[in-house]
Amino acid sequence: MTTGPTLTVCRGCCCGTARKHPEVDHRAQLARFRATGASVRVTDCLDACAYSNVVVVSPSRAGRAAGARPVWLFGVLDAETEDEVVAWVDAGGPGVADPPGMLDLRVFSPSRKVRAAVD
Repeated sequence: MTTGPTLTVCRGCCCGTARKHPEVDHRAQLARFRATGASVRVTDCLDACAYSNVVVVSPSRAGRAAGARPVWLFGVLDAETEDEVVAWVDAGGPGVADPPGMLDLRVFSPSRKVRAAVD
């Protein structure tokens, strides 16, 4: 059982498919996220297709104790963005560390109904 952040990675109809994003090695991306030691959940659809690839970084216990909530990221489609996600998870994630680099520019707020499914 991991004590760090949890990554929820959308791999449904739009986000994590070679049909929509043929330039992305989706398997390698998942392997890279799993290599952090974080818990990685793959979901069929987060119902935020316009923002693909979507990754939700949920805080660790320490992050939640500090008041953090899950952070939704859009456009996780390139190595630089993956690097920043990995660095953030390694640093402790939401509530423990600030998002590195330009990652904060990829944060979005989904609808309340969609957000409730991950919270």
